[in-house]
Amino acid sequence: MKILHLLASVDPRAGGPVEGVRRSGLAMREAGHEIEVATCDAPRDAFLASFPFPVHVFGPTKGRYSFSERLAPWLAANAKRYDAVIVHGLWQYHGFAAWKALHKSEVPYYVYVHGMLDPWFKEAYPLKHLKKWLYWPWAEYRVLRDARAVIFTTEEERTRARKSFWLYRVHERIVPFGTTVPQLKAAPLREAFLQAIPSLRGKRIVLFLGRVHAKKGCDLLIDAFARIAGRDPALHLVIAGPDETGWASTLRTQAQAAGIAHRVSLPGMLQGELKWGAFHASDVFVLPSHQENFGVAVAEALGCGLPALISDKVNVWREIEADGAGMVAADTVDGTEKNLTRWLELDDAARAAMRAQAAATFNARFRVETMVSALTALLEARGSHDDARNNDSTLTTLRETTQPTH
Repeated sequence: MKILHLLASVDPRAGGPVEGVRRSGLAMREAGHEIEVATCDAPRDAFLASFPFPVHVFGPTKGRYSFSERLAPWLAANAKRYDAVIVHGLWQYHGFAAWKALHKSEVPYYVYVHGMLDPWFKEAYPLKHLKKWLYWPWAEYRVLRDARAVIFTTEEERTRARKSFWLYRVHERIVPFGTTVPQLKAAPLREAFLQAIPSLRGKRIVLFLGRVHAKKGCDLLIDAFARIAGRDPALHLVIAGPDETGWASTLRTQAQAAGIAHRVSLPGMLQGELKWGAFHASDVFVLPSHQENFGVAVAEALGCGLPALISDKVNVWREIEADGAGMVAADTVDGTEKNLTRWLELDDAARAAMRAQAAATFNARFRVETMVSALTALLEARGSHDDARNNDSTLTTLRETTQPTH
């Protein structure tokens, strides 16, 4: 198959969706499929050079909506070159452009929601939700209604998505998310990370890796860490990731006020060997998000044998808890402290067992091959209503064959 992925941007700072396209695309290309990408980035954006697929660019654009007058006509003219078009994300122009160009076309388009219909956004940002309602009936509702399928990565995400807008009619499918972890020796990666940040050598690192954003609960993590820091002077909190809103300075002030500024590091976004080195150098991974569709970094941590302490708002929390690959608590300071305390109270043997289970859970549930098999089955069936039952059966079989064994 020849597949076109459509994103607002392939800037790696955008997080999970971009990384998901990169990882799944590479795996699908290895399986013999042809992958291309269309985006509203500007032609001179530096990150385009390192993206591993042909990229058609339609920027620069103005405003946060990323409107491009050239995108929809190009899609209409070139759609027949592809077997399927996959739209990633909501609330920006690329999705509406796909609808304009393709909703009457023989070429099917699919939409990955990527958690953007979670009702948390409605509760956290009621004024923004009101603005979205003004936009929803004439744009995003149509985009989702006329898609051959709207793709969710977990049952939790699918169920929660139904609660955001009462005007809601979509053809739902679940395709489990998957990713890859480099098959490299841990020791050199760990050493590269510690050489880059030598002050962390000899520390027990509590790692957060992701966008530095209020949704992620970094402020909860700082307060919770302050409560448990006295248990071991070697404990050190690392909050690594791109800071899109300038929140990092607020977090530094918060750490200073809590008296732990010298035990908190915010090194910015880590990529390549530094990112993987951070996973391998850390004691435990923490993600206390208020809302998380999947959490690519959770899967990556597990793949490195790093247990995940997550909130019950991360949509894979049931799997983590059931497998014993980490710990789950509420998205509060108390909940985050509870997770950290329980981890610290484990003996060495129990921590080692949880690390082994983390790797086992990744291999059983979150490998990119699982995702590619399910996505390929959906696209080859062209997501038709007649094939829906067969597709659901295929995904059920995949889930049954990828359950971890204890």
